[in-house]
Amino acid sequence: MSIYTKFKKSNTLRWFFLSVGILAVVAITGMNVYSLYALKESTIEAAKENRKIQLEEYANTVLYRFYQPFHGFRKLEMNALEATWNTSGTFPVQFNEVLTEAISDSLFSDIYFSPGHLNGCYMYDLPIYNFDHNSGIFLVSAEVPKVVCDGFGLSKSRVNTIDLEEFRWNNKVVFDAHRTMTLVLINKDKHMVVGHLNFVIDRDYLLYNILEPELIAKFGEDSDSGMAVWLRDWMQDEVLLSSNPNYTHSRDKIDMRQRFPDLLDNWVLQATFFESPAIAATNASLTRNLIALGIAVFILFSAFVFMFINAQRERELAQRQAGFLANVTHELKTPLAVMQAAGENISDGRVTDGQRLKDYGGHIYSEAIRLRKMIDKLLDVAKADSGQTLVNQAPHKLDELTQDYFNATKQYVTGKGFSYTYHSDENLPLVMVDTDHIETILSNLVENSLKYSSKTKEIAINIFSKKKTVSFSITDKGDGIPKKAQKNIFDKFYRVESSMTSNTKGHGLGLSIVKNMVDLNGGSISVSSEVDKGTTFTVTFPALFEIPEGYENRSQKKPAGIKTNIELEQYAG
Repeated sequence: MSIYTKFKKSNTLRWFFLSVGILAVVAITGMNVYSLYALKESTIEAAKENRKIQLEEYANTVLYRFYQPFHGFRKLEMNALEATWNTSGTFPVQFNEVLTEAISDSLFSDIYFSPGHLNGCYMYDLPIYNFDHNSGIFLVSAEVPKVVCDGFGLSKSRVNTIDLEEFRWNNKVVFDAHRTMTLVLINKDKHMVVGHLNFVIDRDYLLYNILEPELIAKFGEDSDSGMAVWLRDWMQDEVLLSSNPNYTHSRDKIDMRQRFPDLLDNWVLQATFFESPAIAATNASLTRNLIALGIAVFILFSAFVFMFINAQRERELAQRQAGFLANVTHELKTPLAVMQAAGENISDGRVTDGQRLKDYGGHIYSEAIRLRKMIDKLLDVAKADSGQTLVNQAPHKLDELTQDYFNATKQYVTGKGFSYTYHSDENLPLVMVDTDHIETILSNLVENSLKYSSKTKEIAINIFSKKKTVSFSITDKGDGIPKKAQKNIFDKFYRVESSMTSNTKGHGLGLSIVKNMVDLNGGSISVSSEVDKGTTFTVTFPALFEIPEGYENRSQKKPAGIKTNIELEQYAG
């Protein structure tokens, strides 16, 4: 069985066991989440009646707040009240005292009175009376607000539906939504209506001084209510108040609705339930167990994924290594065979001509350089893997290093038919780098451009400074790198598989070495590429310090001399 068949078989098994493991994790998690949800719903249902009572108590508290100023009305004698009004146009002193106390409540802004035999505001020849705050008596009103007329009309319509002979109280309260409250005064002895007292409600005071403080106190975030409550005007589709601003009102999340008893017809209380302290206490044990199970499931799931990803990476690396070994073995045999044949011809004495001896020597030398290149790359990778790569950093001007490299390689690059250009900004800051590493980085990147530029042959080196960094870029107009392959190009043994690169010799080590050397010098490398349009590699290093404008440091010691064009090939990527 070939190694590739083994890879394929083991990969299928990995996918199978990963799928089984994930399904098991999902099933366990689903059952436990369902159990928690079911328990939570059960607890909410059990507490629903208690919460309903809480809403009812709040509504009744509001109702009591309206009725509180008028408790004394039940003790009043309506015969005396009616007689006093009919004879003097005023009410008894004790009745006016109750009205004075009511109007002193900021909940009501004004009081109007309509005698019982009148038909609200629609008998324009008969007056409507307004309570004077200063004198404490009713005076004829020159102008009656529409809301007052609406309140009178509504209360008189309601009274018409009542059998006064069976009615047990001397008054009845009728609300016109949140606008007015009308108190119908009833003479039980005569079974007739004495009159209608209309109290104009101050809407803002009702909302923000009565309803809101009580709503927050009873259902706010520091309470044990276990719910968020909103006061909503369903006629205007407007949320008026909220017990807790941290919760956003949503019709889809409303669990309960509560209307006010016999008042505020257009307003309704809406509540959504959440886990209150009482419910949290009930679910504490289950929650702890579920958290522990969740952690275990998470660890198990993470282990599955980690092992799978790690196995996949090892598989890919093994495949790359197998391909690399096959490739490098072939490439090692070729120069050795050439060197062996040339050396054999020379040693046998079959070559006596000077020119032929020179040619054979050149072949042996160039093939030795190829061997050295491959061995140096393998050594660089081995050093990087073992952490033995030495870094001899010193302050240098990156433009000088790249300029020297450009000058040394210009003839070599242009000799291969390439347009080769260089550009650098002025007054660049110093950087801490190893000159040998910079030379190796440049050589690998330029050699890559030489290898993979099958059509347009252009290479440009640019050096520039941005903020507190100095960068150089190698740009070509070559074959480009597919987007999905760009994240892997710095991995060992990785080569982009395409029809253009399949015939190009390489081992997948050059960019890996570049990335390692850039990292060792504290820099970063990025790639920008588009298929058939070219590639740009950008290497960036932190600046050592800023150079003042107009100052150029040309006394910096130059690095060791650049090697010859033939020797340059040993650094090729």
